[in-house]
Amino acid sequence: MTTRDIIITSTHRGLRYVDGVLDGVLEPGRYPAPKPQSRFVRRPMVDVVLVDVREQELTIKGQEILTSDKVALRVNILTHFKVVDPAAAIERVADYSDRVYSDVQLAARRSLASMTLEAILTNRNQLSEDILRDVQGAATGYGVKILRADVKDIVFPGNLQDVMNRVLAAERLAQAQLVEARTKAEKDTLEARAKADADRIAAQTRAEALEVVAQAQANAERIRAQADVDALERRAATAAAYAEHPALLRLRELEAMTNLAGNAQARIYVGFDKHMNGTAE
Repeated sequence: MTTRDIIITSTHRGLRYVDGVLDGVLEPGRYPAPKPQSRFVRRPMVDVVLVDVREQELTIKGQEILTSDKVALRVNILTHFKVVDPAAAIERVADYSDRVYSDVQLAARRSLASMTLEAILTNRNQLSEDILRDVQGAATGYGVKILRADVKDIVFPGNLQDVMNRVLAAERLAQAQLVEARTKAEKDTLEARAKADADRIAAQTRAEALEVVAQAQANAERIRAQADVDALERRAATAAAYAEHPALLRLRELEAMTNLAGNAQARIYVGFDKHMNGTAE
């Protein structure tokens, strides 16, 4: 036995055995080395076994398993685990890594055997959750915590693989056609909605224009009618003034004759009616 001190790093724990009996778990730190044996003094035999407590990865490859509908599949399962009880991991099983492998393998067989192929394909996450839940309880018994148990790959038999490829191709084509049809329907709907909006705006614009024109025409008619009334009222006032004051009418006649006199082409007949009447006599 070396006389150098024992160093336990933070990534490990140490199991201290005294004369082959587990005496305790050493946490990270520095511990004095056991004293060497002497011919005259018998000392206990001390041994320290290091246990890695870091997260570890284990891949379970190529497990051929039958589903509930008798389809043979090969699955690859990626498992992450860590030792949480070093004493149990060393004392209760011969090799905790091998035990994790076996437990995950059996859990996968139980889960896949209870599921149909369609259920596995449509809900792979459920398969991973079932395996994890099944193996966690068993691993706790030997001091290991299972962190993840993910179904990484599912490999189908050759003929089934071809069928699945054709099915997947048909599904992708159907999805593409559905997306195209949906896009066209949405485009047609948008175009129809845009046309309806444009027609509605045009009709509203025409109605407003007709209303404006009708209003303008009504205003023009009202103005013309008012002008006619005003003209008639002025003429009535003029006639009343002439009837009340005949001299105003004579003055108007003189003004008219004065204006005609300024036109060389005008002809003025004075007393024409009287002359015509005398001639007739």
